[in-house]
Amino acid sequence: MQRKNSFLLIALLSLAFMVQGQSITKKALFLGNSYTAVNDLPLMTSQVANSAGDTLIYDSNAPGGYTFMGHSTNAASLTKIAIGNWDFVVLQEQSQYPSFPPSQVETEVFPYARALDSIINSQNACAETVFYMTWGRKNGDAQNCPYWPPVCTYEGMDSLLNLRYRMMAEDNEAILSPVGAVWNYIRKNHPSIELYQADESHPSVAGTYAGACCFYTAFFRKDPTLITFNAGLTKEDADIIKNAVKTILFDNLAEWHIGEYNPVADFSFTDMGSGNINFTNKSLYASSYFWDFGDSNTSIVENPTHIYAAEGTYTVKLSVNKCNVSDSTDKSITISFLNIEEQNLPYLSLYPNPTSSSFTLTVDKKYLGSTYTIFNTEGKIVLTGNINDTESIININKFSTGIYIIKIEGALNQRLKIIKE
Repeated sequence: MQRKNSFLLIALLSLAFMVQGQSITKKALFLGNSYTAVNDLPLMTSQVANSAGDTLIYDSNAPGGYTFMGHSTNAASLTKIAIGNWDFVVLQEQSQYPSFPPSQVETEVFPYARALDSIINSQNACAETVFYMTWGRKNGDAQNCPYWPPVCTYEGMDSLLNLRYRMMAEDNEAILSPVGAVWNYIRKNHPSIELYQADESHPSVAGTYAGACCFYTAFFRKDPTLITFNAGLTKEDADIIKNAVKTILFDNLAEWHIGEYNPVADFSFTDMGSGNINFTNKSLYASSYFWDFGDSNTSIVENPTHIYAAEGTYTVKLSVNKCNVSDSTDKSITISFLNIEEQNLPYLSLYPNPTSSSFTLTVDKKYLGSTYTIFNTEGKIVLTGNINDTESIININKFSTGIYIIKIEGALNQRLKIIKE
């Protein structure tokens, strides 16, 4: 799914700029295991958010060693998902599973990621699934190294975790919290910061702090350098971690699909003649639509047809929304009635045309009961009436000279042009 383009990047940067300084409240459910529970990552993320002026309401279920497979049938996890009204549901797989051989991942990881995402979507119409990208063990996975050599080193294990979490995010149209990628950056550029506990697997306070800053940035889409909470770390180390999160995540939101699934407004239109315009909605990820046709008329239909009463250039604006996230776009449409019939149709005609005083409007009897409206070129109504006879004489003696449009509505929907001499 390749929609990462300059337009998306500009939109994300604009969104990030707009939300800076605004206090925001979000709700997140964390489903994982000890990597989530150690140092209480959800609580630390809430503390990080509070220090930046925002609020995170959270819950979690993180039994030790738990897998996606386990969460997909765990009563506590399913009950918490079903509470609904979450903005985000975080999914963290057992730390080794995503780095296993492809055939094993395809049967033991990916199907349950899809199952959990499906459950989340069914219970939370506005929630985004967030995959928690974890990290390679400090010196590789010694336990599985004899059977699967790619995980024998940190680099090998970490690259597989990075790849598999990216795949899960793309396959499920979800977003990523790239904690593992931030750890990788810190290890390479600031090796003095110890991210691991003594077991070379679980996070130290610094490691959890990096995760908390990642989740804050992913949830609130704000610059992590705004964070003032340091979790007991030195200011120097905390600043290094926050800047790493800014470099990897905040400066590259689109890479992690953050904002990619927000509604994007777009449309095209087809001029059917006689002021009749068919609109085709090409918006992405929207659930509601509002059209302003530029002539004081509006619509909430997804793909509307609109008839303009007067010539001119109109600005049509489409606004779309999903879960209180909005986008809009506008285009100019020029309406010309040069192609409106001046003479006769098989079922409708008027004569004489041009005329200096009156004209006769003839219709097939099956269209009796229709109404007519006459507009001047400014779109103002100058005369209305009912068609109760197959031949109706309409007096326009008092009209100023010029071009007028007669709009027939009812069983018959047509326009004709009348020239007053």
